[in-house]
Amino acid sequence: MLLKKLNTAQFVGIGLLISLLAFAFLQPFYYPVDENLQDLTKILQSGSSAHWFGTDHFGRDMLARVASAIRLSFSLIVASVACALVSGLFTGIVAGYFGGLVDKVLDFLCNVIMALPGLLFILLFSAIAPNSFLALYLGTSLVMWVEFFRMTRAMTQTIAKSQEIEASRLMGMDFWYCFKRHFFPKIAPVIMTLSAFSAGNAVLALATLGFINVGLRPPTAELGLMMTELFPYYHEAPMIFLQPIIAVFLLVLSFQMISGQVK
Repeated sequence: MLLKKLNTAQFVGIGLLISLLAFAFLQPFYYPVDENLQDLTKILQSGSSAHWFGTDHFGRDMLARVASAIRLSFSLIVASVACALVSGLFTGIVAGYFGGLVDKVLDFLCNVIMALPGLLFILLFSAIAPNSFLALYLGTSLVMWVEFFRMTRAMTQTIAKSQEIEASRLMGMDFWYCFKRHFFPKIAPVIMTLSAFSAGNAVLALATLGFINVGLRPPTAELGLMMTELFPYYHEAPMIFLQPIIAVFLLVLSFQMISGQVK
């Protein structure tokens, strides 16, 4: 049933994402090379049988590093989106259904987080704990939680006033029944679309932090950090420099297509 509701762009996006993940997560099996192994006699080489995607300015294998960077980005995305989705869905429904003090407290917390731009908020967490995956995870999750909470809360407030909810209440049904029967089926499609859209934004946020040299530190293979390291050599080895940019582009494009933003 779910597959029948997907359009062509979403099918292409899912196929592209699966291809990228297969390339990244299967790399240790079909191309067992250490992404941090340096060989200064083979710097900035183009693709060959020994190094399929060439080497960087330290002689490290680019295919292994790009695959490792995609694995890192996807791991952060899955952890952040899952945390933001679950917490945002729960708090949004509770705030929208019950209202009162709980709604006011959560709305105040939402406004506090929104007082700073999302990227700057993540930047503060990264500055507090440099080179910490946990800091990036917490900052990204909190920023995405705002969107999930606001969307879920708004939809819950509308659904809570419907005749279906009134009928369930008159029949003595509890909150859990209303959640399963009324709230979740109507909110889930919107939340899934928002999840894919947020995942694309998370890729850009992580790459941006790496590009401005904040967040994870060398020799970690991270797409934004790789762009910064290879930027001085863009004229000498343009294809080496373009590889992390292409990886970011394809990751973001796949999530945007899955979310339905690209028709």
